[in-house]
Amino acid sequence: MGYHGSMRKVNFLPNIITAFGLSCGLFVIFRVTMMDSLTYEFMRQMTVILIIAGVADLLDGAVARAIKAESEFGVLFDSLSDAVTFGVAPSVLFLKSLPLALSTGVFSLFALAAAMVYTVCGILRLVRFNVKDKLSTVVDPTLKKTFIGVPIPSAAAAAVAPNLLIHSPLFQSWVPFSEEAGVLFVSISMIIIANLMVSRFRFPSLKSIHFRVPSFNLTFFTTISAILVIYGFLYYLPFLLIGVSWTYVCLGLTLSIARLIAGRKSRHLQDFEPTDEEEEEEEEAIKKLE
Repeated sequence: MGYHGSMRKVNFLPNIITAFGLSCGLFVIFRVTMMDSLTYEFMRQMTVILIIAGVADLLDGAVARAIKAESEFGVLFDSLSDAVTFGVAPSVLFLKSLPLALSTGVFSLFALAAAMVYTVCGILRLVRFNVKDKLSTVVDPTLKKTFIGVPIPSAAAAAVAPNLLIHSPLFQSWVPFSEEAGVLFVSISMIIIANLMVSRFRFPSLKSIHFRVPSFNLTFFTTISAILVIYGFLYYLPFLLIGVSWTYVCLGLTLSIARLIAGRKSRHLQDFEPTDEEEEEEEEAIKKLE
């Protein structure tokens, strides 16, 4: 009894963090569906909640590894939580923000299709990640430096950012978007990010980021960056979010395309090239799980 009790205590913390992230996603979905129409300030608040959920998603895995509380239940719980929070919530937020004049007709159908494609691809991305992760515990337990396809929390940020941007009063004063153009812009953005989630392109993990600079310079630039991020978060959230999320997406695409162009001549980019062995590993994992 004591052994099982201690195991419950160890596994409790990462799972409660995952539950918190899931609650954030559910709150966004339920709160949005209760509204007749969405204002920019309301959309901004919901975006902040999704960002908090993203932070929780980073923490639960880190905490589980730190206290050696990783479990199959935790992995599945985290995956299902991500599917709801980062797969469903951005689509609901986008569809509910459609102008009333475009809630029916061709534009609404295109927006609906884009939202469905995004959600389906996000779930497929999670399934593929779980299959790969299950196999890697048997074949290669080493830490991964890259992700195959855009991770779904990053994809959620890249999907929410354009929608928040076009509703921003500051952006509208600079670039007056028509309602039709705004719907097309966000829909196309979601379709692009959906395809990148299930693509073979590689995107860098935070574990692969290393800086070889003097500690004083690193501390100085980190402090300045933190101040800018906090200021941008408080006053220019749409611009900060679209800048960070799509810079990450473009960085992964650039590195992957550079690797394809350079071929095997570039050792520095070898982590950004899918191999035939990986495809065989995926097929083998799927057979084992069927």
